Amino acid sequence: MTVGMLHSEPARTAGARLSSAVGITVYGCGPDEAALFRELAPRFGVVPLTTGEAVSEATAGLARGNRCVSVDHKTRISTATLLALSQAGVGYISTRSVGYDHIDVDYARTVGISVENIAYSPDSVADFTVMLMLMAVRHARSMVRRVDVHDYRLSDVRGRELRDLTIGVVGTGRIGSAVVDRLRGFGCRVVTCGRDPAGQVSLDDLLPQSDIVTLHTPLNAETRHLLDRNRIARMKPGAFVINTGRGSLVDTSALVTALESGRLGGAALDVLEGEEGIFYADHRNAPTGNPFLPRLQGMPNVLISPHTAYHTDHALGDIVTNSLRNCVTFESEQRHG
Repeated sequence: MTVGMLHSEPARTAGARLSSAVGITVYGCGPDEAALFRELAPRFGVVPLTTGEAVSEATAGLARGNRCVSVDHKTRISTATLLALSQAGVGYISTRSVGYDHIDVDYARTVGISVENIAYSPDSVADFTVMLMLMAVRHARSMVRRVDVHDYRLSDVRGRELRDLTIGVVGTGRIGSAVVDRLRGFGCRVVTCGRDPAGQVSLDDLLPQSDIVTLHTPLNAETRHLLDRNRIARMKPGAFVINTGRGSLVDTSALVTALESGRLGGAALDVLEGEEGIFYADHRNAPTGNPFLPRLQGMPNVLISPHTAYHTDHALGDIVTNSLRNCVTFESEQRHG
């Protein structure tokens, strides 16, 4: 798997390299995404078929005639769906996300399908992450809730300033590095943990010294429950957890226990274990079925947002552009390979 990076080559040149139009079926496509696909696809010589339907065994036939499909991160793609796509002639899946933990990449390969992720502006998630940090240490949620019921008294709990804190950044890829860049302006101490050991510390060293721990590492078998019960116990008393990566980086049961006991100072979670089927849907009149979500939402020191950190105009443009570019590159390699 490789990340589809932004290139300086004009889009019309990429499209001109192909002698005929390329088709792509875009699953789980919202109206704003569909409009962008229709606007940008001609520059790449691509003809998109967009559908709001999620990719599944039942909808795999929509891809017939197109070797390339684009999928979103909201739907977990079963092996049965991958097999159905392969039988429909699909040889390439471009997921409109940096992470591809919702796809069994190894199984896809066995049925002749390559899977690739995309890159988009890291600034969208980095900005949102710093916003969550500020909201967490200034107790923004409890303040807003009080004001909503016309209680304008000062809180008994004072906020904290980032310059007085140590921030632990776990994962120093494009997004984690962008977070570090932003934090320099606040004058806080920053410690990092990532694949490159140079200038970084181990996770077990990072946790006890960090007032805020923010997660930006991919989700895989090694990082699932990276913050488990034992590691949460190593964290600094009163520390905050910020997660804009993937929900399963955190053992939610252990996190809830630490928050309810007062061991941790709070959490801001843009992602959550078991968010599938909950986030991006209207549950005002229906239970979510997630046992931890109501407990988290009942705490005044916990912020929940529905996997929205990436959702900006700029990032969406990058996502659509790189999805199209990935498809063009795949078709070009197939024709000349």
